[in-house]
Amino acid sequence: MTTMTTFKQDKRTQNAIISTVSYIALAVMLIFWLFPVFWMVLTAFKPNPEITRNEAPLSILEPTLDNINYLFQETEFVNWIVNSLVVSASTTIFSVIVGTLAAYALVRFRLKGGKVLGMGIFITYLLPQTLLFIPMAYVIQQLRLYDNLLALVLVYPTMMVPFCTWLMMGYFSQIPKDMEESARVDGATRWQAFYMVVLPLAIPGTISAAIFTFTLSWSEYLYSLVLIPSSASQTIPVGVPNALSSGDVFIWGSIMAAALIGSLPVVFVYAFFMKYFVSGMMAGAVKG
Repeated sequence: MTTMTTFKQDKRTQNAIISTVSYIALAVMLIFWLFPVFWMVLTAFKPNPEITRNEAPLSILEPTLDNINYLFQETEFVNWIVNSLVVSASTTIFSVIVGTLAAYALVRFRLKGGKVLGMGIFITYLLPQTLLFIPMAYVIQQLRLYDNLLALVLVYPTMMVPFCTWLMMGYFSQIPKDMEESARVDGATRWQAFYMVVLPLAIPGTISAAIFTFTLSWSEYLYSLVLIPSSASQTIPVGVPNALSSGDVFIWGSIMAAALIGSLPVVFVYAFFMKYFVSGMMAGAVKG
């Protein structure tokens, strides 16, 4: 009896030690990953003299809103936000719709070479932008869309549609065909079975694809830099560094304020749709 009691106490002690070590490791990781965010917020509300003299690097002596005021009053930051929202929303809607329909066709229809085509679509997504931006710029120039936001709306789906298709293929493959066939037996057309049975079950995967597409479009830099030279038409990733830096001189306070404000839409999207994002990624990662 004494031996059993001692064993249980040792087991509890061992579990407590493991739990403590795990929480400490988790705390260290959180500090490591969240420190850049903390530094960004700190710098966004610091006056420039404190930033340049590096006084009290982990605190703010005299908090200020001058960096944010400068951003809105002296730059075209409002235009950059609107441009980013228009491009990201348009790209997301188009890419998710086309990618979802393409994925459904590749998974459900018995197409010759369907699997090869699906893999080819994903490989297209993996092609580096540095190999494509020169011919893409030539095509946009021939279409007379240079320095036009419509150029980005047309170019971004070339990257996003393959990714959405690949992700949704993995998700559709997890949905049993029996449910769709039962709807067809009851008189539903192929489109009705897709719209009323399959698509509602695929909503988590669709939301996951939309989150990724919106995030990638929001932060894309190379195509926006090449295709949109005028400041008023640029997006946040290009407009902010161009306007707030000159040579080796950087307006760090306003840059951090722009990064803080520019990250809020993405943070909101992830926070609001997180549970759908996780379930969609789990289903998309295991392809049937």
